[in-house]
Amino acid sequence: MNSNTSIPVPSSFPKKRRSKFLKKLVNQRYLQAMALLGVAWMVIFNYIPIYGIIIAFKEFNIVKPISEAPWVGMEHFKAFMEDDNLKYVIKNTLGMSFLKLAIGFPLPILFALFLNEIRSIRFKRSIQTISYLPHFLSWVILGGIMTTWLADVGIINDVLMWLHLIKEPIVFLAEPTYFWGLAILSDIWKELGWSAIIYLAAIAGISPELYEAATIDGAGRFQKMFYLTLPSIKGTISILFILAVSGVLNSNFDQIMVLKNQLNESASNVIDVYVYQVGLQQARYSYSTAVGLIKSIIALILLLTANFVSKRLNNTSLF
Repeated sequence: MNSNTSIPVPSSFPKKRRSKFLKKLVNQRYLQAMALLGVAWMVIFNYIPIYGIIIAFKEFNIVKPISEAPWVGMEHFKAFMEDDNLKYVIKNTLGMSFLKLAIGFPLPILFALFLNEIRSIRFKRSIQTISYLPHFLSWVILGGIMTTWLADVGIINDVLMWLHLIKEPIVFLAEPTYFWGLAILSDIWKELGWSAIIYLAAIAGISPELYEAATIDGAGRFQKMFYLTLPSIKGTISILFILAVSGVLNSNFDQIMVLKNQLNESASNVIDVYVYQVGLQQARYSYSTAVGLIKSIIALILLLTANFVSKRLNNTSLF
């Protein structure tokens, strides 16, 4: 047969393909409707507001439309770089975020690994329920609990004094020295169990035959945990690590706003809080937009960098 001979394609092929696609679309109409609602929500609240970014390059006044605001170029970006609060804001944001990443990221992995080793189903479910519960409480509620516990007459001071670790009560939330630690510990307390769900789902997908083979080879529980389970979920860990790195400038606005006060402001003033104070309280909309845009650009760079490194090291990436 001549290699240059082409196979004839029936003219009805595109119509059949289109008909099959439409039939599949009709059969999945309810699922497609749900998906379209999600797409519509994303377009309305994520893409359409992108137009407002241009006020970072204008002197926007709320009483006039954006189109009438005069252009000022990079003035707001320069003003942020020359702001006296810049070093404190960056220090607090990066300090707390990197500590949360270094401490808070591996803990759910370890929690999922050890939780997976519990043989009693009832005990395992009890631990899961207790660990998930704080996630479903708002920071307003958890902040109130923490404020009560950490007060000078709170339970934390009572326990420390009973153990003779301190001689007089400490007002923890009034001391900037303790704020970073309290923010990190409370964030772990709230999200540890919930963050472990994805890892538990990944562990559930590992073939039981691998564990049986490891048992036959004489591997103990800890050996199977660290030499079988952990490598099997490294793809999931890599993807979540990339997302965590890209969000390193996000300092959990709700948590900080609940726990901060004038006494610990030197340690609690982060980028998100600074943007809120400058943008809404001082009505400097263009300036706060410029600060938010800088943060978004840095987050994009971190995302691309983490994705590239992960792809080179273990061939796992988002894109």
